[in-house]
Amino acid sequence: MRATTNSSSSRNTSSGTAGSTDGRTTGRRLRGGAWRNWAGTVTARPARTLAPASAQELAEAVARAAADGLRVKAVGSGHSFTAAAATDGLLVRPQRLAGVLGRDRAAGTVTVAAGTTLRQLNRALSARGLSLTNMGDIMEQTVSGAISTGTHGTGRASASLAAQVRGLELVTADGSVLTCTPEENAEVFAAARLGLGALGVITAVTFAVEPEFLLTAREEPMPLHAVREDFEALVEENEHFEFYWFPHTRSCITKRNNRAAGPPAPLGRAAGWVQDELLSNGVFRAACALGRTVPTTVPGIAALSSRALSARTYTDVPYKVFTSPRRVRFVEMEYALPRQAAMEALGELEAMIERMRLRVSFPVEVRTAPADDVPLSTAQGRETAYLAVHMYRGTPYRAYFSAAERIMTAHGGRPHWGKLHTRDAGHLAALYPRFKEFTAVRDRLDPDRVFGNDYLRRVLGE
Repeated sequence: MRATTNSSSSRNTSSGTAGSTDGRTTGRRLRGGAWRNWAGTVTARPARTLAPASAQELAEAVARAAADGLRVKAVGSGHSFTAAAATDGLLVRPQRLAGVLGRDRAAGTVTVAAGTTLRQLNRALSARGLSLTNMGDIMEQTVSGAISTGTHGTGRASASLAAQVRGLELVTADGSVLTCTPEENAEVFAAARLGLGALGVITAVTFAVEPEFLLTAREEPMPLHAVREDFEALVEENEHFEFYWFPHTRSCITKRNNRAAGPPAPLGRAAGWVQDELLSNGVFRAACALGRTVPTTVPGIAALSSRALSARTYTDVPYKVFTSPRRVRFVEMEYALPRQAAMEALGELEAMIERMRLRVSFPVEVRTAPADDVPLSTAQGRETAYLAVHMYRGTPYRAYFSAAERIMTAHGGRPHWGKLHTRDAGHLAALYPRFKEFTAVRDRLDPDRVFGNDYLRRVLGE
């Protein structure tokens, strides 16, 4: 394996912070150097904290930490619900590694520093007349954190962010800086696209991009029975389809996104504010807080919520259609199921909620993805549907999540790496045909587990 230093990321490329640290949208720094994630489910108290300005500075710090017997973990924006980034050793914060590093017009790629947030990336791409093919529904994550935990959107043929990666730069446990592509360090590249931070610290990512296009979003309520009956047709007829089902109701909100010739017809500022900020965030937060305090009000709140969001259609550049603000704090579990099992599992989830007399104020989200070739991708090798369950932060969630997890695992579900679950390496190895391929790369790059922690020990083994 050849160790190289990429000069383009060995300088301070900061173009602003990689996300605020006030705790509203990112993980936050606490007194005494402690760190807490966005949802408040994980707190870390590292011995050292570093915000490197270059890959070489980081490589030297990793080598020193390893020599001192310290574990090393990088944190992004703190949007993972698990302890994947927790450490009591060296905590690496990426905010000084931000910005566009280069563009290859012939290859159709753009390279950015690892601490760049998806918001920064998308604005920079749009300014250049470019776009990602697909993305998730928030933009607060750093690019390295998003790919490393398997962030995805929904799409009939367009896959997760990790599947859109065409190269990356990785600092490994011995202080080497590796350039990884399908041609150079190919085995590391394959694994590190979704590496859980187990293989090293990513310092730069190269994404496939395309000329910016327009998407028309059609959002409208539909009865649950109609969505379940027509689910396969809705997926096949639309480039991007997803829906939200409100427990205790028979109602869904559906969203279809398809490419359009134009012209742009974006949401008006007032209309967008009412639906996205007031109803989806402000009023919804108040309703969830009431439901947490008085659980008997939840079914009524769910019925009102399912009726509050009206139908709308608009056309805009992709990132403004794919994403929306998420200001209500919650905890989440999400499982990736074989697509053909999704509606059966949703029916079982509905029956379970009523049988256990649970009170669930957050909708269940359903999305899809095509099969991909990333070893630890939740969509690796199979057409996939994602079922995500949420609870408002501070509301008891374990009974609901445990019961939901039993349903998902019975259908061969794979847990989202950055969201709450209880699965371990023994269970996960049977779900991923290329699991041993990944752990073999890990054994080679990090035999002493410099990048290990309790979460990785559970999901990847010793």
